[in-house]
Amino acid sequence: MLKILYQSKKSKARLGALATRRGVIKTPFFMPIATKGVVKALSSEDIKALAPQIVLANTYHLMLRPGVDVLKRAKGLHAFMKWKGPILTDSGGFQVFSLGLRHRHASIAESNNMLNDDVKKEAHYGLVKIIDQGVTFRSHIDGAPHFMSPEDSLKIQDIIGSDIRMILDVCSQHSCSYEQAERDVALTSAWAKRSKKYLAKRRYKRETKPLTFAIVQGSRFKDLRQRSTKELVALDFDGYAIGGVAVGESEAEMLRVVENTVGAFRGTPLLPEEKPCYLMGVGYPHQIVEAVKRGIDMFDCVIPTREARHGRLYQFRAVGTTMGLPLQNKKFYHAFVITKSLYKKDMTPINPDSKIPLLRQYSKAYLRHLFDVQEPLALTLATMNNVEFYLELMRKIRREIRKGKM
Repeated sequence: MLKILYQSKKSKARLGALATRRGVIKTPFFMPIATKGVVKALSSEDIKALAPQIVLANTYHLMLRPGVDVLKRAKGLHAFMKWKGPILTDSGGFQVFSLGLRHRHASIAESNNMLNDDVKKEAHYGLVKIIDQGVTFRSHIDGAPHFMSPEDSLKIQDIIGSDIRMILDVCSQHSCSYEQAERDVALTSAWAKRSKKYLAKRRYKRETKPLTFAIVQGSRFKDLRQRSTKELVALDFDGYAIGGVAVGESEAEMLRVVENTVGAFRGTPLLPEEKPCYLMGVGYPHQIVEAVKRGIDMFDCVIPTREARHGRLYQFRAVGTTMGLPLQNKKFYHAFVITKSLYKKDMTPINPDSKIPLLRQYSKAYLRHLFDVQEPLALTLATMNNVEFYLELMRKIRREIRKGKM
């Protein structure tokens, strides 16, 4: 349950408090990506210094490496990666479909014969085969065959020990037909019902019960998005996510999907106001601002860590001042590539406003040098800069909501 602390009068933006078994999280918030049990280039001590409220890991990747046996022996991911705060795990569905399309370890015929079944209803996504029971796929690492059902996904997340977990869904391709998206919505709802039955049998203790979210699908089609939302809300999950966005559509299309799902600016919301709403995989800083105004509470994205590895740094404009530009101005931030020659002799700090001493002490010229000589410290510093930027963005957003500016 999301406790609403303040509702903006200008938009659907709101401040809230989301209670998890490992603490209360202030909303809206951003989750740094620790897909494989690590935020790339950062230690758990580095993460603690950045002070995120929660991190995100992925069921698909963790089931492949290190594997459920190792996670059992470690007594869960928290102990394994030495992180005491909340963890959200994705179900692995998106990775199954996206990596299945990207990697070709076997022919389509081999993929279809990975597991024997007599199910009539089935769909194929590259090396992925979706059947009523679940999904068969080949590992992107070694081509080994695997099967995952909705129940399997939740069992693995039980072993991981995540505090917020996502149910298995069918993520439609952006360019798919209406008929395909409709089938994916129907199967997502069917899997959601099975997930609820699994959770009912699991009988968690109240104080140790994790939160479980369903994922709304429907591709770019308004009626399918709304159908998926209504069917999942009827099952009464702890929260709801908007999936299948940021997969190739325009920014305007993405925001329309958000509006069509949340019901922002269109009268009565489709999603229950007392439940948190999570926009998966989004996005650029100005997109997060716009999504918050449409009622979104939770975000994750690979942008800060992925672009850091290519030397692309995010910072607020007017650094070194106490104010900066308002978030309503799309130009409130900028991204620059530190490897460009213009930074070769730039002795100004990487970020004079940072709370991280190294980012205040080291110069842009030094960071450029580290990238030039391919020193791992370059990745650590750039990642810390970007993750700190995204976390500070959420703090700024919460302040502006409180002040009535959003």
